[in-house]
Amino acid sequence: MSTPLLELDGLSVSYGGMRALSDVSLLIPEGGVVALLGANGAGKTTTLRTISGLVRAEAGKIRFRGRSVERTAPHRISAMGIMHVPEGRGIFRSLTVAENLEMAEYGRGRAAKGTSGDVIEQAVEQFPALGDRLKQTAGTLSGGEQQMLALARAFVAQPKLLMLDEISMGLAPKITEQLFEAIRAVAASGVGMLLIEQYVDAALSIADFGYVLEKGRIVDLGDPGDLRSGDALATAYLGAKL
Repeated sequence: MSTPLLELDGLSVSYGGMRALSDVSLLIPEGGVVALLGANGAGKTTTLRTISGLVRAEAGKIRFRGRSVERTAPHRISAMGIMHVPEGRGIFRSLTVAENLEMAEYGRGRAAKGTSGDVIEQAVEQFPALGDRLKQTAGTLSGGEQQMLALARAFVAQPKLLMLDEISMGLAPKITEQLFEAIRAVAASGVGMLLIEQYVDAALSIADFGYVLEKGRIVDLGDPGDLRSGDALATAYLGAKL
């Protein structure tokens, strides 16, 4: 078996003496899409924040392409190709849409001179809805457009692993559907993905594999069909819309 893109091995995290994650292990293959599922407070966001270096692991290993990164600074983790789009609007609200995309070019460690046009062209090709908004201040976009811009910023940074945390939160179903079309397109481009999403069925429609977290522990794992037919997912969500 080739080296996984990302491997968590026995990951444990505590906040103020309270255990948030206990012995969490998961794998993401190169180009694979993995859904991390569970109710609010299960530890999903903590998992992503620990991978991106914003939270320190108490125990366990995080390996990215075989390299241990659990003690690596967040900016170095980002430079390695791990892009984290957190819950909320991951954009520069005072900048224009075009300037937000150009900033993503800086984020991948390349000189922006002479390349901004290419970056914007790539983003508009992948996210056509932004084409008419390039000169608009990002903070004046609708919620759905801001999330689309956050996803576009991540895409043009050319990540090897893209981690998405509830980016449909607070959006209307029609806007959410458009957003998931964009996520599917990014996944189809070969970018590895770790996806946290309130719309479980939509997440499983994209994912190759999934894990279910409950109270900081992995309680089930398998392909989307197995997870849908099992009891652990329904129990973890306690009536969430599947």
